Amino acid sequence: MANIGQLLTLQSSSGKAGPRRGPDLKELGIIEGAAVLCLGGKIVSVGTTKEALRDPWLKKNRKNVTEIDCARKVVLPGFVDSHTHPVFVSPRLVDFEKRIEGASYEEIAAAGGGIRSSLEGVRRAGKRVLAEKVLAVLRDMAAHGTTTVEAKSGYGLTVESELKSLESIGDAASCWPGRVVATLLGAHVVPKEFEGRSQKYVEIVCKEMVPQAAKRKLAKFVDVFCDHGAFTAEETKQIFEAAQRCGLSVRAHICQLSETGLQQFLDFNPASFDHMDYVSEEDIVQLAKHDTVATLVPGANYFLGLKEYPQARKLIDAGVPVALATDYNPGTSPTVSIPMAMSLACTHMKMSPAEAIAASTINGAWSLRVAERKGSIEPGKDADLAVFDVDDHREIPYWFGANRCAMTIINGSVAWER
Repeated sequence: MANIGQLLTLQSSSGKAGPRRGPDLKELGIIEGAAVLCLGGKIVSVGTTKEALRDPWLKKNRKNVTEIDCARKVVLPGFVDSHTHPVFVSPRLVDFEKRIEGASYEEIAAAGGGIRSSLEGVRRAGKRVLAEKVLAVLRDMAAHGTTTVEAKSGYGLTVESELKSLESIGDAASCWPGRVVATLLGAHVVPKEFEGRSQKYVEIVCKEMVPQAAKRKLAKFVDVFCDHGAFTAEETKQIFEAAQRCGLSVRAHICQLSETGLQQFLDFNPASFDHMDYVSEEDIVQLAKHDTVATLVPGANYFLGLKEYPQARKLIDAGVPVALATDYNPGTSPTVSIPMAMSLACTHMKMSPAEAIAASTINGAWSLRVAERKGSIEPGKDADLAVFDVDDHREIPYWFGANRCAMTIINGSVAWER
């Protein structure tokens, strides 16, 4: 790739280990008039186009190299969408309409909406149908510059349907060139058949779902929705303990609807705390001392029509590492666009464009524990790059509701082109 106007390498000049935090989150490692050489799906060298043309190996092998003229466009690492729920059958239109009419979450559930409304479709659908749905979403995401995706189960809530959901994620991933990180979210909500018996359901998650997902290598992470109306802190710790026993890492939907003390979970070394709308000052201080990433999903706040958004500025200024994700799901954030999430982060959470870019690339990679291969453009990493038809990187979140991605390259090959 040559003739790049702005190349955002996301390489750090500080050399600090771990996710980006504080002022380092603004560091994009920009090279003007740049070129990237890829070989065998890996990045080999990064520098100016003039430097690349002087490279002895390239001079010798130029006839055998495919050259992409980027026409002075902006190139950055492929986005890492570190929080998505792609395994579902139908959109939740009842929720959408009732919410517009002013119905509460409880009223929407009573009318047949809410998370539980997605269960029947997933439970009845065949694995092939689910895999096709997931693959279609992955391709849509690639068209917006995304090359790595975290994909959760969570709309089956039986042992059989949760494992089927994870299998469908694996099947879709095998047909897509990007990286998919699967997460078991058996603890999304307590299914209706266990209403009033949440502990019994938690036992099924701990004793059946988690061990089987681990044994069959269907998931890397176990997630829990720990909040009012979902699972308690004690139940969350039980599930985290089960995950640890089975060698799986943990993450959590937390502090979305109400404040939950986070310190009690830090001993589990969670990769990420997601949503984070209500976080105490004390917990922010503690999080700044850890590598657990706060993954913010402003698309959900936007789609739910909320006035309040996560306090990104407070988290970043305190030194908490922050990532951005779409939270793609049928009920509260039906978007595949990381640039849209970035735009919301800038306008509603007062993140700078540079912070939003770093949060959607290198810190997303840290939140999935794939930063050794993803999230920045530097020698040795996977050749995952997104080309945007803009003159300045700040335009990526500026043009909201429009897709300016011109090309997405995954493992050194063009995966999508306008």
